[in-house]
Amino acid sequence: MSSPDPRAPGPKAPPTAVDLARRRSAAGQQQFLEVVSAEEAHARFRAHLSMAPAGEEIIPLGEALHRVLAEAVVAEVDVPNFDRANVDGFALRAADLAGAHEEAPRRLRLNPEVVTPGVTAETPVNPGTATVVATGAVIPRGADAVVMVEDTEVVEPGDEILVRSPVPPGAFITFAGTDVGRGETVLRAGQALTSREIGLLAAVGRDHVAVYRRPRVGVISTGDEVVAPGEPLPAGCVYDSNAAIVAAAVRELGGEAVCLGAVADDEGAMATLLARGMECDMVILSGGTSKGAGDLSYRVVSRLGDPGIVVHGVAIKPGKPLCLAVCRGTPVVILPGFPTSAIFTFHEFVAPVLRAMAGRGAGERTTVAARLAVRAASDQGRTEYLMVTLLRAEDGLVAYPSGKNSGAVTTFSQADGFIVIDAQTEQVAADTPVTVHMIADAVEPADLVTIGSHCVGLDLLLGELQRRTGLRTKSLHVGSLGGLAAVRRGECDVAGVHLMDPATGEYNRGFLEAGMELVPGYRRLQGLVYRREDARFRAAQDVAAAVAAGLADPECVMVNRNAGSGTRILIDQLLGEARPPGYGVQAKSHNAVASAVAGARADWGVAIDTVARLYGLGFIPLQEEHYDFVVPTSRLQRSAVGRFIELLRSREMREQLEGLGFRLGE
Repeated sequence: MSSPDPRAPGPKAPPTAVDLARRRSAAGQQQFLEVVSAEEAHARFRAHLSMAPAGEEIIPLGEALHRVLAEAVVAEVDVPNFDRANVDGFALRAADLAGAHEEAPRRLRLNPEVVTPGVTAETPVNPGTATVVATGAVIPRGADAVVMVEDTEVVEPGDEILVRSPVPPGAFITFAGTDVGRGETVLRAGQALTSREIGLLAAVGRDHVAVYRRPRVGVISTGDEVVAPGEPLPAGCVYDSNAAIVAAAVRELGGEAVCLGAVADDEGAMATLLARGMECDMVILSGGTSKGAGDLSYRVVSRLGDPGIVVHGVAIKPGKPLCLAVCRGTPVVILPGFPTSAIFTFHEFVAPVLRAMAGRGAGERTTVAARLAVRAASDQGRTEYLMVTLLRAEDGLVAYPSGKNSGAVTTFSQADGFIVIDAQTEQVAADTPVTVHMIADAVEPADLVTIGSHCVGLDLLLGELQRRTGLRTKSLHVGSLGGLAAVRRGECDVAGVHLMDPATGEYNRGFLEAGMELVPGYRRLQGLVYRREDARFRAAQDVAAAVAAGLADPECVMVNRNAGSGTRILIDQLLGEARPPGYGVQAKSHNAVASAVAGARADWGVAIDTVARLYGLGFIPLQEEHYDFVVPTSRLQRSAVGRFIELLRSREMREQLEGLGFRLGE
């Protein structure tokens, strides 16, 4: 903590019996103004406070650790921004290895270049060829998989390799935009920044960040008996532990403690020190709030007015003498002098206000018990630390394994903690009780959890909800069918879905089961995306003609969507039995599709018009789809769910969604 200000009054000799008698004679015993309930005390105090962050500032990324974001961070780049090899090996076409086995290996001719990180391949991978790639290198055009070097055999004189087993399309490749897509909200306002978020900010190119200003809290101890630690301790005196406790607690909650020292029971000296404290965002005194003749703090504070003391005496034990005041918009709190009472009342009444001023939440633990949401496989022979996200279900905490690979920055940044899988364990079954080791000291299960299909409109909704209400939100993108499964298991509050019944053309409603409620959302325009200069698609009158043009050219590469997504249903309807180049490559978001096309790693795909505009792509409308929300019936009355629905239906939110290109139903 900061050293006491040298101008603050220093310790003095304890008062004599004559001094105390003179004070009692002059002041007499004072009673509490009015003892109220804890609920009433909270209500009176907060009625005069804005409960808003103390302000904002922009700081370098290197200074942002433990600060709190003041605005959402939207990625301006793809992460990674190229298709990346995950292993050392050979980039090739997966189709060339179809049917390969020990007795019938496939022979591939090596292209005359080695692609290392930071180097762009100049030679495309044509059928029957392969290119040497290093971990982290750019995947050459034409390749859709990587085979590990240890799974191959070089044929002398070294210009060919033998491969004895097939690999699927996408093997050992992280596709551009898979981790973070341009335009994606990667962090929301109110997010406390740990090393995980710092790494994510760096990964999207941020060198400065807007954070909430740390609220400055003046800390004052009062009493003739209070002595600074390290000083000689006269009889009848105590060391000032309250200032150390309160200052440390202020810092833990994201504030800046301004330690003004201790002041004796002298009204003039106390008023002077309090005036300095009023230059801060909050003032906390300890001692001098009871009904004894020597307790002066509440009298000095009462003179500040506007409105002044709003609570003096609370019906709790410990902490009855608590005094709460608001003076010219600044909260002024007088904690009881006894340390136990002081720290209890600080956390009960002051901490929530300070957290609001600092823009952060609460709740600290080191390990927590949870159940595993889905089966987790592990390589036998190695102890695995599996990153998990914690969600709250009706039967307790649920741990969701992070779904992205080890090269993804979001795997670690979005995790709440990890579970340890023993080296001899091949898999952990779903619903297994697990111990989650928290990455941070606190576990803060979100107030609202969404699982399902990703949409930038949902990003906007959750960001606004968190900004306006302070509710913590968490969103997992697992596709529409995955969202419905999470609703069925009671593991989320809201699932974003856009599933079309191929038989009827109706969206979403036909997929509901007992215990599920549909909340109408908005409509998005799906279409075929392509590079504007691509003549194969520019002349097409509609999507059917564009797809036909793409299928007619064997060099025309598509980028598919993941199975279980609503977009995949549309793609399979468009293609029928056709399986063009790129069909086996499954992007997990509209952004990933657009990134692949914009970067010429693919030539066409299906995405929404909002993302097409973001990437500057050509767009041929296919059909308008309904992006709705499914809520478990058991959670429909939850406050957080109600606020989400209320925000979705608000006029201001409708205007913002329409500004992004979405259309809301009548």
